[in-house]
Amino acid sequence: MFVTAKAQVHTDATSVYTELPVLLTPAGVLEPLLDYFLARSHDRSLVWMGKVSRSVRMFLEYLHSNPAERDSYRLFQNFAQRLYTGTFGRDGLDPSGLAWPARSAVDAQHIVTHLTDFFEWLGQMRPAAAALNPRYAGAAFDRLCDEAAYQYRRDRSFLGHTWAVNATLHARGYRLRPQRTPQVFQREPPAFPDDRFMELLTRGFMVAGHHDYRCMLITLLLHGAGFRESEPFHLYIGDVCPDPSNQQQALVRIHHPSQGAAPEDWRDALGNPRKGNRAAYLAEKFGLVPRTQTLDSRAAGWKGGMHDGPYYKQAHWFVPQYGEVFLQLWHRYLEEVACLDRDHPFAFINLRRSPLGERYCLAQYNKAHAAACKRIGLQVGKALGTTPHGHRHAYGRRLMNAGIDRAFIRRFMHHASPESQEVYTQVNSREMQAELAAAAGRLLSAVSSTAEIQVPG
Repeated sequence: MFVTAKAQVHTDATSVYTELPVLLTPAGVLEPLLDYFLARSHDRSLVWMGKVSRSVRMFLEYLHSNPAERDSYRLFQNFAQRLYTGTFGRDGLDPSGLAWPARSAVDAQHIVTHLTDFFEWLGQMRPAAAALNPRYAGAAFDRLCDEAAYQYRRDRSFLGHTWAVNATLHARGYRLRPQRTPQVFQREPPAFPDDRFMELLTRGFMVAGHHDYRCMLITLLLHGAGFRESEPFHLYIGDVCPDPSNQQQALVRIHHPSQGAAPEDWRDALGNPRKGNRAAYLAEKFGLVPRTQTLDSRAAGWKGGMHDGPYYKQAHWFVPQYGEVFLQLWHRYLEEVACLDRDHPFAFINLRRSPLGERYCLAQYNKAHAAACKRIGLQVGKALGTTPHGHRHAYGRRLMNAGIDRAFIRRFMHHASPESQEVYTQVNSREMQAELAAAAGRLLSAVSSTAEIQVPG
């Protein structure tokens, strides 16, 4: 009954459109949610929109299966509780037809947060609908959402808010809170084993007797420079050159997908240099949008963080030899790229798979990386560090083990917050055991020394 789909949204008379997820109901597109996404399209990702759409879809499914319940607080309370308990009774039956399994506390909390933020925005931006103005011409499910937002504003109880007039700052909060999850230390960082990396590079990415230079280069950016797995997919051919301070090493700058500076060879019709960002460059020269703004398989995320310049992230190679290996492989890769036509500026392309010359996809790389790990006898798993993100963890641990100051680690890993590096630089179980063994040795030595100087009574 409720389906999430991909849509091209035109907001004016131009040919410009925005690609967004939309929620389809029996009455058509859920317009309040579409308006919410349009309002946040400049600062939130398509991945976030997909998660919000899922949360709203679940809420509408619950409303549809419980049409008799009109009390706002009881309705939202029951909805939140069913996230934790699921909808199956002890007899294994579910007359509502929802068939929801019990969800983890973390997943339920995310759904609660998505809905809270959406209804907060809806109540602020559509006051006429929030007042249930009978002249409002929204469809049936639009009015349902607007009514829920009105109930929220009226009694301040959406998902348990209580905003009493005389409440103190500490007294404000939720009448219905998400379940508290047990407090635990961050789990051991799943870092790729450093001692197997060169084997992965040279043997793992050997396919049918040929080196896969493209995947070798992407993996070097992750392991040797600490980039996130999606970031290399925004790299242009012109973003790589020999480092002026060391001609044997590659200077790599991955620019922001839309705000990064356009390539210097961009020219207008008269041959004059053009200035602008990459979003304008892609649109004018190739008729494309940044890869963060598409919903198909060619999409690639950009988490943000700190940039080294306006607006790019530079590869800080550690160890420096990785930058030299990268440059050597880069020259070999360019020989392959030169044989194919491209209608885009992106560096990593399909070399042997149709459509030839098209942008290489993150999902394809994940499969290739898993296959490379298996070729050298490594089991693939996030907890083992053998997924692409394990290389970023390995980079952070390598910096920490070398004694590099945390302020530098923050810069090298492009973290916006100093706390962000904690997950990458915390001690692992092997280091904890070594510390305990060393402490036990010190304790035994101290006890022995004390015993030696004791005088019998």
